[in-house]
Amino acid sequence: MDLDYQSDVLAQKIKHLMITTNGRTARDASVEEFYQAFCLALREEMMVNWTASLDTMEYTKARVLCFLSMEYLPGRFLRHTIINMGATELIRAVLKKMGRNFEDLVACEPDAGLGNGGLGRLSSCFLDSLATLQYPARGYGLRYQYGIFEQEIWNGKQVERPDCWLLNINPWETRRDALAVNVLFGGKSIPSFNKNGEEVYLLEDYEEVRALAYDSPIIGYSEKPNNSVLTLRLWSTKESPRNFQLQRYNAGFLDTAAENTSLTDVLYPNDNTELGKRVRLKQEFLLVSASILDIIRRHLRIHGDISSLGDKTRMQINDTHPSLVIAELVRILTKQYDFSWQKAWETCQECCSYTNHTVLKEGLEEWNGHRVHELLPRQFKIIQRLNLELCNQARAKFPNDEEKVRRLSILENGQIKMSHLAIFGSHKVNGVAELHTHILKTKIFKDFYDLSPEKFINVTNGVTQRRWLLDCNPLLSAFITKRIGSGWICDFTQLHKLAPFASDPESQQEFLRIKRQNKTKLLQFLKAETGIRDAAGKMIAPYPLPDENALFDLQIKRIHEYKRQLMNALYLIMVYQEGRISCPRFVIFGGKAAPGYERAKQIIRLICAISRKLRNTPEMHKQLHVLFVENYNVSRAEILIPAADLSEQISMAGQEASGTGNMKLAMNGALTIGTEDGANIEMRQAITDTWWPFRFGASAQENEKPYRALDIYAQDAQIRRAIDALKDGTFAENEKEAAVFSQMYQNLLENDTYRVLQDLRDFYNTQKTVEELFQKPSAWAETALHNMAGMGRFSVDVAIRKYAEEIWHLTPNPPDEVILNKVRSEYAEHDRCKIGGPK
Repeated sequence: MDLDYQSDVLAQKIKHLMITTNGRTARDASVEEFYQAFCLALREEMMVNWTASLDTMEYTKARVLCFLSMEYLPGRFLRHTIINMGATELIRAVLKKMGRNFEDLVACEPDAGLGNGGLGRLSSCFLDSLATLQYPARGYGLRYQYGIFEQEIWNGKQVERPDCWLLNINPWETRRDALAVNVLFGGKSIPSFNKNGEEVYLLEDYEEVRALAYDSPIIGYSEKPNNSVLTLRLWSTKESPRNFQLQRYNAGFLDTAAENTSLTDVLYPNDNTELGKRVRLKQEFLLVSASILDIIRRHLRIHGDISSLGDKTRMQINDTHPSLVIAELVRILTKQYDFSWQKAWETCQECCSYTNHTVLKEGLEEWNGHRVHELLPRQFKIIQRLNLELCNQARAKFPNDEEKVRRLSILENGQIKMSHLAIFGSHKVNGVAELHTHILKTKIFKDFYDLSPEKFINVTNGVTQRRWLLDCNPLLSAFITKRIGSGWICDFTQLHKLAPFASDPESQQEFLRIKRQNKTKLLQFLKAETGIRDAAGKMIAPYPLPDENALFDLQIKRIHEYKRQLMNALYLIMVYQEGRISCPRFVIFGGKAAPGYERAKQIIRLICAISRKLRNTPEMHKQLHVLFVENYNVSRAEILIPAADLSEQISMAGQEASGTGNMKLAMNGALTIGTEDGANIEMRQAITDTWWPFRFGASAQENEKPYRALDIYAQDAQIRRAIDALKDGTFAENEKEAAVFSQMYQNLLENDTYRVLQDLRDFYNTQKTVEELFQKPSAWAETALHNMAGMGRFSVDVAIRKYAEEIWHLTPNPPDEVILNKVRSEYAEHDRCKIGGPK
């Protein structure tokens, strides 16, 4: 259909919606009002494919994946939706006709505050890929009223502000009141029996919490007009009046009166308090219970009876947070549907699979048994019985090893090990990188691997190239497409075709020009959006920025000791003390520290103190800039990543499960300085050692050997001088900072858990190699292009296909052409403003 006609039709639709939703004409509407109508017009067009996708899944009675995750970080919907719809030219024409600027509209949309870091970004990549590859699936999560927090840096200190991402109407979501469900907490469990004569549990004197469903469309990329659109269903307790306990409020118990209303207020409430622990456990069960009720309701509507649930449903437990799905599914099947215990257990294992995302002890959740018994008495009984069965299986296989049985137990010392529950109740368990899976099988879950080796599988993570290259880096995307065609958008393995261009001088120069343009864009953003705050949070000065010729060195990720931002900071202290650097360098840190994680907050404080010291040392600041970008999120990552020259992936080997920032940065033309950890290893293998010049540090195996930080401190004078700067007042400007840095000094020398000093010398030397190569632009460009060419296997599409084929056993289920045409026809009968037509 003619572009001019299509743009006229869409413009009319926007004008129509402007009047019907805002009572404003397009000429008089504010940017925010225009944004709302604009998004509604796009969503209305998407609804045709969304309806057809859902109808097709029901018509074909396809097996459906239900992805359960406490976190999603989709970023802004608008730009990504337009790209996946293939409507970029159309939107450009419409906005030109209507005299509107696209970037102004994009700025109206907040980042959805539904996650914390890598886990949430990965979950969103999964949904994008599932939709693009047209697998039948839906995501389940919680609709947090506030994101984890908005981060501000006040004179070096992290300050947490409410992330009010739902302050305005979210035009992408639909509230589904008819799909609300009731979730039960507390009460007293009463033994009863099902039709098989097996014990089940009734409940009395319970609290009832109503969960409302909100649906958002996840549209897959397609060059044809048959895009699949999947559903992300989020549960909220905020809008249900019955959740507010008025009698408690009137009795003066204001906090507990609103507890159930506030369950979905904030992602991961600080669990340093008893109330925080209660709310967090309630959040996890709310997700599980509401989602299972919804899954079963849908299954019965489509299939008629519950017996085929194990065949038609797959539930992916994304990290330990949704592990209670095991106990709740068994409970519902035995109590509500009279399954025998054995049949319910077999169905549960058929349905469920578990992805582990961490080897860190704090990431392997444990819940106090008394707390679970108090809040979830029936589920606690189920867990006790499951634990007995697990121990009996272990004793049968390892008859003379009670110690192994103890280690396998779900219940130990009054604690419930959620990862053990998830493993036992799943038919497959996967790690997210080869090294990570090896560590799970040989260390973390070795006993489970010995018990059920067939369960364990590796699926290395990937990211969606559609958001993290096509969307966020249009200049580099055009560069790739000009050379190898557009097939890489849905088949990233085609990126290997880029390798022959790495040695081409013209391609090298164009790559370097694009990188400079992306750096200029970042500098413009930083000039507008960042600055130096005083101790009261007031912006007192702009941050002095370098030019685009500097080496842009990025470490952007959650602040955690194992990710070793501290090692990078100590390296910068060494450079400062040397008083010289080989080439101008702009070091950018970004990431949030958990509110209760004091050591992570101390690291931020040190980075900011180094930045301040450099600003006050003009001769050094000409060559070395250090900036901590506050409130790092998806939208900021989309500007930072295309501008990066160097990607810092320096975690202690054996600690990072996979990493996905490493993939995003590499596919955008950054070179990696990295340890042999997580997916770094597989990236190096794919790119080859020849084009992976900045490898450093001890291996995971070497990190098992004894180590004393004091030995490094005694033997290496330059490192000793850098460490001493933490306590000699070099960087502290007040007594509080002096105390913080002195504590860091003590921690490093007495308890260097993540071996910062062990790898610091190698890191320092490797950074010299970085500078040498950066001063040879053609060689740097050639290396970067080879790195990009080797990234094909790190598309999330590769990972999702492996999940689908080896864990979920799903087949693609695109919208049926007859159903799609029928929905289009029915819609067109009632709407004469349709965009319509093929792309």
